[in-house]
Amino acid sequence: MTVINDAATRRAAAQHTLAEHLRLTALGRVDEWVKLFSPDAVLEFPFAPAGVPQRVTGRDALVAHMSNFPKIFDVEFVDLVFHETVDPSLVIAEFRSTGTALPTGKPYEQRCISVVRTNDEALITHYLDYWNPLVAIEALTPQSAPSDPVLGVTFGA
Repeated sequence: MTVINDAATRRAAAQHTLAEHLRLTALGRVDEWVKLFSPDAVLEFPFAPAGVPQRVTGRDALVAHMSNFPKIFDVEFVDLVFHETVDPSLVIAEFRSTGTALPTGKPYEQRCISVVRTNDEALITHYLDYWNPLVAIEALTPQSAPSDPVLGVTFGA
């Protein structure tokens, strides 16, 4: 266990952890990926659609939640940009995923913003994942599926 005290080193370590999270997620290496999280880490999806949990807590639950990801999406995360923060343990990043929804063969092109907190060992303690569930729903909906007016969105009165 290495405790990181220097702010610049801490920031670099936190950013590296997020970059590793993206790399291992894209590769489908869930067993390695989960080691980037503290044992009681929280993963939150504020815009999760029905049927997807908004909050996942603890390594076992994280593995259970992510275990099917490599079977559903073949993605690469690109255009990673970090935004400087006052707190060196807080990482705010923008990136894109580009790839394919494997069950449908449809493109999966997603823009994301993540807000990630790390501890003194640069392990993720809290990951707030802002992604668009409508993009995932569209990518996973077969071409032959009839349109569903319930999935439609109306703005205004």
